[in-house]
Amino acid sequence: MFKFLHWEQNRPYIYRVLIFITVATLLTIAIPIKRTSQYQYTKDKPWQGALLTAPYDFPIYKSEEQLRREQDSATRYQPPVYSLQNDITMMMMQELRDEFFAHMSDNIPNYYFAYLNEQLQQAYDNGIIDIDELTKLQSTETLEVFIKKEGNELERVNAGRFQTLKEVHDKILREAPDSISAPLLKSMNISNFLKTNVTYEPNITEQIKHEAIQRISPSKGMVQAGQRIIDRGEIVTPYTYDLLRSLEIEKNKRAGGTIQINHIRIGILIISLTSLLTLIFYLSNVARRYVANRKNNILVLTSISLFVLLTSISTYWSIISPYAIPYVMVLMLLRMFLDSHTALLSYIMTILLSALFVTDPLSFILVQLISGIGALISLQDLTNRSQMIYSSFKVISLNIITYLGMFLITDGQFTSNSWKLLLPFGINLVLLNTTYILAAAVERIFGYVSNVSLVELGDINSPLLKALSETAPGTFQHSLQVSILSVAATEKVGGDTQLIRTGALYHDIGKMKNPVFFTENQGSTNPHDSYSALDSAAIIIRHVTDGIALAQKHNLPTPIIEFIRTHHSTSLVKYFYNTYCNEHPDEEVDPAPFTYPGPRPYTREQGILMLADATEASSRSLKEYTPEIIRTHVNRIIDSIVTDGHLNDTPLTFRDIQTIKEVFISKLQTMYHSRIAYPEIKKA
Repeated sequence: MFKFLHWEQNRPYIYRVLIFITVATLLTIAIPIKRTSQYQYTKDKPWQGALLTAPYDFPIYKSEEQLRREQDSATRYQPPVYSLQNDITMMMMQELRDEFFAHMSDNIPNYYFAYLNEQLQQAYDNGIIDIDELTKLQSTETLEVFIKKEGNELERVNAGRFQTLKEVHDKILREAPDSISAPLLKSMNISNFLKTNVTYEPNITEQIKHEAIQRISPSKGMVQAGQRIIDRGEIVTPYTYDLLRSLEIEKNKRAGGTIQINHIRIGILIISLTSLLTLIFYLSNVARRYVANRKNNILVLTSISLFVLLTSISTYWSIISPYAIPYVMVLMLLRMFLDSHTALLSYIMTILLSALFVTDPLSFILVQLISGIGALISLQDLTNRSQMIYSSFKVISLNIITYLGMFLITDGQFTSNSWKLLLPFGINLVLLNTTYILAAAVERIFGYVSNVSLVELGDINSPLLKALSETAPGTFQHSLQVSILSVAATEKVGGDTQLIRTGALYHDIGKMKNPVFFTENQGSTNPHDSYSALDSAAIIIRHVTDGIALAQKHNLPTPIIEFIRTHHSTSLVKYFYNTYCNEHPDEEVDPAPFTYPGPRPYTREQGILMLADATEASSRSLKEYTPEIIRTHVNRIIDSIVTDGHLNDTPLTFRDIQTIKEVFISKLQTMYHSRIAYPEIKKA
């Protein structure tokens, strides 16, 4: 019962669970939350629920857009507040009096003073404003302003009464009576007694705007308890929509908004945890070899989280229809890099979690599930990237057909604007066709090799394999035979058959550099006759490093390169090692120059390939191919490899080894079966 608590034994499993829990928690925190509604409704569509009456009195709340318009209108036409600085007026008028009677009265008549004093007093009473401030008023087309009086009393006045310094100066000169000489008036230095006395009051202005906003009613009527709102099948008109929305708002207010949102987050967390933990428990039992890999867990969790988060954001901000989001991309990507079970279940979890945030979850789930199953069927034998394009069109076709069916069920008819509802599916199709590009990015980021890539690489007409068949035809035939043995064994013991097939085709490409030094490519002469055993061994061993360099040059995926690196493990080139030992009987021979660099195989597929390579190559030296000889040979070769410990790092069991032996024996017997000699026609 408490087996789960055994830390060391279950550490990888516990880590995996903790990762899923962490992702669910972070996803819950990141998702924007709207208050939930008991009702599902859409404007201009039929009401799906039963008869709805008002459970209590509630106001008809204005929409946020309507309130915003009214607030903008109230603040836009709200007059700004200015004050007249009386101290400036008194100071400047006193300066005029002092200056005139001290320095001007001897040369200028007193009525000049009286005229200028009157004009200045009038200008200060009306207000002298800064030119920049006046320009601002004119740009906003402000016709009226408030003047702050004593005791903060506000007086609404015409903004045209304000004058600039220049306007006051010119007006005094322009309106002077005929009895006043303009040059003599100018000599009084009118500008010295002019100063702006109008000051803008931003705080008071904002306060008035705030008060204006506060006076706007958030509602536009009342609904009485028991009043009929809508019945099943009736169209949700704009007015009815406002009633339903207002009822939602009132319910949320009575329930307590913040508390409800916290409860919603807790609910989402529970659903997320349940969904993701169900996923991991399922995969741990059905797809163990996939879920055991950390990067696979990251890919699955990232795919689910991104699409759920995208759905919540798009619906919260009303950015895009959920039908425009290419959810099937999750299934396609996971199908390419993992398996159908993992892809389908992850896709279902993505759809179910995303449905929490859409308006019509039933239609959404039905549309996405049908299209997803259709996509999975079309990708069952994924061997070409173009299949994803064909699959995309099939998916969108299923989307549209299913959606139209649900539309007819809910709406009952098409209208002239119904076709616009299909536009999101066009966006979906465009985005879905980018899966090809995204898959390439995932391959590079996560180090995956998709089945599609493996199939393309395994094409014997690919440049590298074609070069192998032309440069080293014997090696090419050997590689084909090894691939047959490897695939057959992998099918029996379990593993990635497409991966090992492709790896087998490329494992000996390094022999292209010196093809004639390998027996399968030799004719009547053997170039090793001209070399020492030590030099020959070096040439043979070098085909591994040459193969790695060639693979890297042609950008082969890392898993394929690892087949090249490990297919000889750290074994000896026994022929030349033994030859050297025989040639130097009195010398203690160092085996290092005759040893492949390795490393040893560390995956199931690498181990099987090593066995297939050694068995197929050595079988070519048999004199006869009877069942007994083949069985003895296979057992000897494989037992030798196992005894030397070359498979110790692989997950292959003794039962797997025995199964592999039987597969190889059967396949080799088929390859080397005796043929009937055709009789010659005897001449009479």
